[in-house]
Amino acid sequence: MPETCEQNDQWLEEPGIAARFPDEVVTRALVRDVELPYGAGTMALITLDNGHDHTKPTTFGVRGLLSLRQALDAVAARATPEAGEQRIAAVGVTGKPFIFAVGADLKGAALIGSRDEALAVARLGHQVFRRFGELAVPTFAFVNGAALGGGLELALHCGYRTLSAGVTAIAFPECLLGLVPGAGGCYLLPRLTGPAAALTMIVENPLSQNRMLRAAGAFSLGIADVMLDPADFLAESVRWAARVLTGSVVVSRAEPDDNWDAAVAAARSFADGKLHGAAPAPYRAIDLVAAARGASRDEAFAAEDDALADLLVSDEFRAGLYAFDLTQRRARHAAGAPPPSLARPVTKVGVVGAGLMAAQIALTSARRLEVPVVLTDLDQARLDAGVGHVHREIARLADRGRLSADAAARTRALVSGSLTKDPFADADLVIEAVFEDMAVKHQVFAEVEAVVRPDAVLATNTSSLSVTEMAAKLAHPERVVGFHFFNPVAVMPLVEVVRAAGTDDATLATALAVGKGLRKNCVLVKDSPAFVVNRLLTRLLGEVTAAVDEGTPFEVAEHALDPLGLPTTPFLLLQLVGPAVALHVAETLAAAYPDRFGVSAKLRALVESGKTAVYRADFSVDPEVITLLAGGDRPSTAEQVRQRALQALAQEIALILREGVVAAAEDVDLCLILGAGWPFHLGGITFYLDRSGIAEKVNGTRFHLAPA
Repeated sequence: MPETCEQNDQWLEEPGIAARFPDEVVTRALVRDVELPYGAGTMALITLDNGHDHTKPTTFGVRGLLSLRQALDAVAARATPEAGEQRIAAVGVTGKPFIFAVGADLKGAALIGSRDEALAVARLGHQVFRRFGELAVPTFAFVNGAALGGGLELALHCGYRTLSAGVTAIAFPECLLGLVPGAGGCYLLPRLTGPAAALTMIVENPLSQNRMLRAAGAFSLGIADVMLDPADFLAESVRWAARVLTGSVVVSRAEPDDNWDAAVAAARSFADGKLHGAAPAPYRAIDLVAAARGASRDEAFAAEDDALADLLVSDEFRAGLYAFDLTQRRARHAAGAPPPSLARPVTKVGVVGAGLMAAQIALTSARRLEVPVVLTDLDQARLDAGVGHVHREIARLADRGRLSADAAARTRALVSGSLTKDPFADADLVIEAVFEDMAVKHQVFAEVEAVVRPDAVLATNTSSLSVTEMAAKLAHPERVVGFHFFNPVAVMPLVEVVRAAGTDDATLATALAVGKGLRKNCVLVKDSPAFVVNRLLTRLLGEVTAAVDEGTPFEVAEHALDPLGLPTTPFLLLQLVGPAVALHVAETLAAAYPDRFGVSAKLRALVESGKTAVYRADFSVDPEVITLLAGGDRPSTAEQVRQRALQALAQEIALILREGVVAAAEDVDLCLILGAGWPFHLGGITFYLDRSGIAEKVNGTRFHLAPA
């Protein structure tokens, strides 16, 4: 391990590097000559390939970067006039099928032990990638598939870029993980697209559900010079490159906007609104983009090196790695799930209810499962409203280019409505999404069971009620399962799949298969009041509202958790959930666990007043709400409220694990990351409670084993 930066080059040389990163799936840079048409000469085409199919995307670890450096050494020698007959006219780089490259090898990054090592790796990335922009011949990136992080940066270093129209993932996700684009992205992208578009990609998108661009969106920003059909993409890219070399195609690029100050200010405002300064990476990225305006290439790359070196050894990056690993690995297979082979096919779905949640479930089912979906409700007006909502959303998706005209027409035709439940007779799955009242749920399931086949799965979208009790009066309780979506259904990736006392393995396997078909991540949970996400959010919100009941001013309580950088403040969360729904869940949990959950008198007063929102449309606080929330003689400080809430979460999570609601602490973390937007920079909730010492203080032990 190096002690000084001067030793970095020695540390990075073979053979010792292989021993340091033995598990790296090495990306090889495979070079072959391609004779260009139109007499344009020979291109040295580099293909990035780790030897696996698209399910193991190509990444850049240290050994992979060294392989690429070796390939570039070879082609650079042939790019000079002295190369004679072996001289090449251009260099191209592309990826294996469906993947261009998706950035750093995160497993390897986790093994970096010091800032000096981190700085060495950062410098190596720049040393290798920048050569694509400094060779003696033109360079072309043929972006045939996913281009994320370092993969996108490599493409930006090239002189020209072609893009397959079929690419669905182009992004800089680094800030989500606690890093910055550290191989040229913070300098090159704003100079190509302008600072506003660059900061949207670098800061806003990763902090907004890790949003990614499709090919058309990236092309519209000017990231690529031409977009080509996927069918013969590489051949067409080579022909296009030849025309550029012969001069028959002249690439012109629009001048990027120059309003750097406004773009940087907007990005800082966005980051403050999301994080309140809680995570360093987005702010370092903003600083790098701001500095890129007047910096030389060498100065900008050195600044990226320093930022990356700091962040690679930070707590936030370790937390981000933990959270990323959960969402990429554990989320794929629900712990405790029965064999997938037990799942029954689902060729038709019924949805009871036509309200907003039911309509969202219907739309997602039709789009993802591509099967007929029938909604039912009590009267024609409600039914028409629900089906109409689905059809309008389909039209909106088509207008935005998310659905083709044919796909929109097919999806629209799949969704219909009925005032009776007779169309459920041949449904394989029926999901109820009606009012949270046990008597209503009993009636709905009794009516559905009278119509459906004996093997049809009955699912409930309940957020807090007992699934076991819901199924108790049915002839076949074994086919009832909880299937709890989160709002908005199209965006939130989590489904809590609830196993009731009588749920059999075939029903559970079917529910999990449907969740996968909907492109959701499923966590298997035991039937218990409010399951995981709502139980923990209600405990959190309950402690904050209790502090307000005691006399803590609204502003103090509302912003007490800001230093954590959570996605919403407590009372904004209350508004999103709806005060009446929040009150109902609080009452349910208070009845189940009266020693820990209470019902806020002021929340009840808020609901009884008819107020449905704390904030107005302009995000100012309704003064009448402030009046309802005033009073009390035992105010707390913001720090006291924050500690109270976190300690309550530590206690509640320990009880959830003791009760066996989920298989492990990692599942609690997964639920809050995917269902409540718990931020990556904190890791999971249990990861954070361990790191902060709160878990040990409250429970006498950590949720995870302490590192050796």
